[in-house]
Amino acid sequence: MHHDASLWADPRFWVGLAFFLFFAIFGRKMFTPLLAVLDNRSAGIKRELEEAGRLRQEAEAMLADAQARRQAALQEAQAMLDNARAEAQRASEAARAEAAGSAARRERMAMDRIAAAEKAAVTDVRQAAADLAGRAAERILADNFSAEADATLIDRAIQGLPAALASRRAA
Repeated sequence: MHHDASLWADPRFWVGLAFFLFFAIFGRKMFTPLLAVLDNRSAGIKRELEEAGRLRQEAEAMLADAQARRQAALQEAQAMLDNARAEAQRASEAARAEAAGSAARRERMAMDRIAAAEKAAVTDVRQAAADLAGRAAERILADNFSAEADATLIDRAIQGLPAALASRRAA
């Protein structure tokens, strides 16, 4: 068959044979370093995946910690607000009580001043009335009585003096 001769003359056959022989002879030498490169690359990817997993776990732990600290800070802030509100309420009540007490003291002081002023005014009026009555009595006595009548009047006034003093002490 002449068909055989054409196989040896076909360039595709020779390219295929050359390719096969090339890989048969140099294949082990080429595949070993190629497999080593691929194995190294695979190991590198595996290390990177493990590192990424470890970093993810650390990030998740940090996130959980940050959320816990945030929650604690929020609770602490709420507690501080509650305490501040309670303190403000206590201060407000204390200020109201102090203001009421101060107003009561001022009112009492004003009432005491008014009473003292009334007492002083009454005393001044009584003193003025007593002075006026004394002067009027002196003038009337000087105009109407003689020395003998004056002596009798003075004796009666001296006899009534202990009773008048006793009634003033009682009042």
